[in-house]
Amino acid sequence: MSKLDDKIASYQEEAKKLGLDIPSDFLAKVTKGLGPSIYKKDSESVSCSQKSEMDTVKANFLRKKLALSDDDKVLDDAIKEVCNKMGTSNRNKKRALFYALLAQKFNKQHIYDA
Repeated sequence: MSKLDDKIASYQEEAKKLGLDIPSDFLAKVTKGLGPSIYKKDSESVSCSQKSEMDTVKANFLRKKLALSDDDKVLDDAIKEVCNKMGTSNRNKKRALFYALLAQKFNKQHIYDA
C-alpha cells in the first residue's frame, strides 16, 4: 500500500468511527485533492476553535475550490455544522473528512470528478 492509500484507509476508519456518511470513493478523491498537506500534522487537521482557520476554509475551500458565492452567514453556519457533526470535543478533525462533508452539504461532489 502507498502512503496515500494508508491515509485514505485511516480517514475511512475515522469516518466510520464518527458515524459520518461519506462514500469511500468520494473520500479518496478529496484526500488525493489535498495533495501533500495530508502528510503534515498541522495542515492535516482543521481547528474549529481558530477563527483564522475557519476564515481560510471559507475563502480557499468554499469560495475558491467549490466556487460558492453564498452569503458569509450561510458559509459560516455550514462550517459550524460540520464542526459539530465531527464532534466538538474531537481535537483531530481531519481536513479530508471536513472538506468532504462541506462538499456534500453544498452538493459539490462533482468538483472532484475531473
